Amino acid sequence: MESGELYRLEGSVETIVFHNPENGYTVLELATDEELMTVVGEFADISVGETLIVTGTYSNHPKYGLQLKAQIYERLMPATATAIASYLASGAIKGVGPAIAKRLVQMFGDETLTIIEQDPEQLTKIRGITAKKAEQISNEYKKLFGIRTVMLFLAKFGVPAAFAIKTWKKFGLSAQEMVSQNPYVLCCEEIGIGFETADAIARQGGLQQDGFERISAGLQHILRHNTNNGHVCLPARKLIEVCQPLLEVDSHLIGDALDLLVEQNELVRVEVDGEPFIYLPRYYEAECYIASKLALMLGSRPEGIIADIGGVIDGLEQKQGIQYARLQREAIITAITQPLMVLTGGPGTGKTTAISAIIRLLTQTGAKVALAAPTGRAAKRMADLTGVEAKTVHRLLEVDFGDGSGVTRFKRNEKNPLPFEAVIIDETSMMDTLLFESLLRALRFSCRLILVGDPDQLPSVGAGNILGDLIESGEVPVVHLTEIFRQAAQSLIITNAHAIVTGEYPRLDVRDNDFFFLPDSSTARIAATTADLCARRLPNRYGYSPLWDIQVIAPTRVGAVGTGELNRVLQETLNPPDPSKKEFKAGTAVFREGDKVMQIRNNYDLLWEKEDGEEGMGIFNGDIGVIELINRPSSSIVIRFDDRLAEYSFDMANELELAYAITVHKSQGNEYDAVIMPLMDGRSRMYYRNLLYTAVTRAKRLLILLGSRRTVYYMVDNHKKSRRYTNLVHLLGEVCHE
Repeated sequence: MESGELYRLEGSVETIVFHNPENGYTVLELATDEELMTVVGEFADISVGETLIVTGTYSNHPKYGLQLKAQIYERLMPATATAIASYLASGAIKGVGPAIAKRLVQMFGDETLTIIEQDPEQLTKIRGITAKKAEQISNEYKKLFGIRTVMLFLAKFGVPAAFAIKTWKKFGLSAQEMVSQNPYVLCCEEIGIGFETADAIARQGGLQQDGFERISAGLQHILRHNTNNGHVCLPARKLIEVCQPLLEVDSHLIGDALDLLVEQNELVRVEVDGEPFIYLPRYYEAECYIASKLALMLGSRPEGIIADIGGVIDGLEQKQGIQYARLQREAIITAITQPLMVLTGGPGTGKTTAISAIIRLLTQTGAKVALAAPTGRAAKRMADLTGVEAKTVHRLLEVDFGDGSGVTRFKRNEKNPLPFEAVIIDETSMMDTLLFESLLRALRFSCRLILVGDPDQLPSVGAGNILGDLIESGEVPVVHLTEIFRQAAQSLIITNAHAIVTGEYPRLDVRDNDFFFLPDSSTARIAATTADLCARRLPNRYGYSPLWDIQVIAPTRVGAVGTGELNRVLQETLNPPDPSKKEFKAGTAVFREGDKVMQIRNNYDLLWEKEDGEEGMGIFNGDIGVIELINRPSSSIVIRFDDRLAEYSFDMANELELAYAITVHKSQGNEYDAVIMPLMDGRSRMYYRNLLYTAVTRAKRLLILLGSRRTVYYMVDNHKKSRRYTNLVHLLGEVCHE
């Protein structure tokens, strides 16, 4: 059987091995005339005994053998009275059991299903079926075959079955009619089809270009798209300005549609300092909740206040044999006496020492303390430095894997709060608005919240600027550590990082420390030197592993020293083609056994296993691993993420990228023994101070910059801070001073 070729099977459902009712993912056994075949795919409300026609591709699973991956399926109506009786008796239609099935077929014979669908009133002739029950039975039957109709309809436009199931779940019997009348309903959050796809369906259906449905969908699409650029909201003028070229309609029509959407509560308009801002409701509710919850926390008194805090800290200093700096001491006192605080500071300023003292003192009062960070690597580093277990924020809040709505939800919330008296979050600059809202919903009002981060690093990938906004608001107690301790001051990585963040040029001429600059203006030579450093020079000199200890970080994806080209060069150097190594192609990327790869989106449903047998679910955006095995017959990949092994199918390769080189944004929250940062000569919109500072602070023991001195100086001088549209500062000020 050829890979990728479509095959068609017809048979009856013999067994349902697995079915997820939320997303329709199903494993079933289909009995054909010749064999019993395992079929996997998205099926809605499938029942044993149904007759299906399934179209898809074959693959060979390492555990389950040959199976058909369904791309589309059709339900076939049982044709004879005997088949109908068997089908109905199986419980396929809610409300019809074996007894009623027998009576129906005895009375209506081969016409039973036609009468159920088209003339349900006749069902009342059967003892035990009321008019209401007859209608329910008919609706259940229509529902089963309605899903098939929606799947077939959307498949014409290349829409996968999983989206068809989401469409059916949202709109039910009227799904096809609604999509035909207004394809833009597919863009809603519960379904998640892109505006361009919906627009293509609308064009084929002859819908008007300047219709309200299209304009309103375009406005909401722009707002959703800009949450990926960090914006919680947009100024109304900017929203209209960006929407006009997308829709190619008069801006007055866009303004009118915007007014109507606000009137219908589909969007929210808020005026701040005389300028109207437009929100998707979910983000407005999140900002309002954050502001109100923080205001209530700031007005509360934390549990377990230590009376003689100064004396207790003196005792801790004697016991530990250390002396806290003035600002460290202030941070410890603030954390113990206040319900909420922000602790900031650059590398080498003693944040970890202060956090360790805070944990120790809080524990002495009997408080249960939780530590968390936005990424797995940041949480692991936090645990290593403090000696206390730390989790990702997602694990702390307990992701609800079975929700299936496309919206991240957590088991911990107002009704099921976290059982802690204090929560400490590291790398808070990476927290976006929706995640921070979820965290606050899970905290009791008496729980202390200590937010640790560096506001000079890049902001979160998601929408919002939580750490920066809280500091700017002036409402939250902030302690900013500034003193670089003596041992840290010996590191040029640390002293250069502090120079960069204050607008001073880093020292690039030192040859006997941990920060090295290799000048070069040729991008070809820079790429070649980067590869040589990874493959030969650093492993030979320091014993670093090219896969686990060295990380190449670049400002951009594109260009001769962007991550795209660097990954190609580094893969060729570090893991070239080899007859003993299996590989496969996914789009333009080639993945090979031994390759270093990164997960580029959260996958809460991906099962992982440790060598000791422990299992769990979830591989997250930014997790880096190495491909251990490629199994071509089963179209599967096994990847090691630190101590976890996860199995991917080939069609999940769009969740992976080569990770020999990654962008600075993707490196956030991580530290590496050695960081290499190649820079092109000239100017780029990605060449700015915060990005250089973030890259430098990713290195623990060694940093190498390659490129032109002029480019480094340009990045330091370019202190642009691209504005993120949020109104948290304004909202927090309002509720704190009501």
